[in-house]
Amino acid sequence: MTKMQTKAPAKAKPSAKSKAKAPTYAIETRKTAPQIKGRRAFFKYQDLGVEAASGGAMRAIVTSATKGMSKETGWHYHVCESQFLYMIKGWVDLEMADGTRHRVKAGQTMFIPGGLPHNEIATSDVFELIEVCVPSNMGTVPCDPPAGR
Repeated sequence: MTKMQTKAPAKAKPSAKSKAKAPTYAIETRKTAPQIKGRRAFFKYQDLGVEAASGGAMRAIVTSATKGMSKETGWHYHVCESQFLYMIKGWVDLEMADGTRHRVKAGQTMFIPGGLPHNEIATSDVFELIEVCVPSNMGTVPCDPPAGR
């Protein structure tokens, strides 16, 4: 059992940079949303402007790929309050700490509370999803697989 399964999730704090800006609104399109660096080198990420508009209260990005994952991400959890996924194209397979596996397909959503260990095990060759997290500066922490995995 990982440490994170026995403790409440750590809370991420908005960065000083994001605190300084008063909340406003954001409008983006796939053509105007800038590419940003993300957690995984094999995915592409686009910033939908929500982090800046919300003063760091939340973030929304589009994650996409044109080649399926060649290996699992490994067990990890996110330091945040919550993470929400909406699959636009393709699918992603996730294994959760309780031993269940889920294929999230186009048109489906998934909510993952902060601190919940999981492992992304596969994706379709082409996929696209929207990820929303609260707060914006979600951290990713590698962890041991749950007992028996």
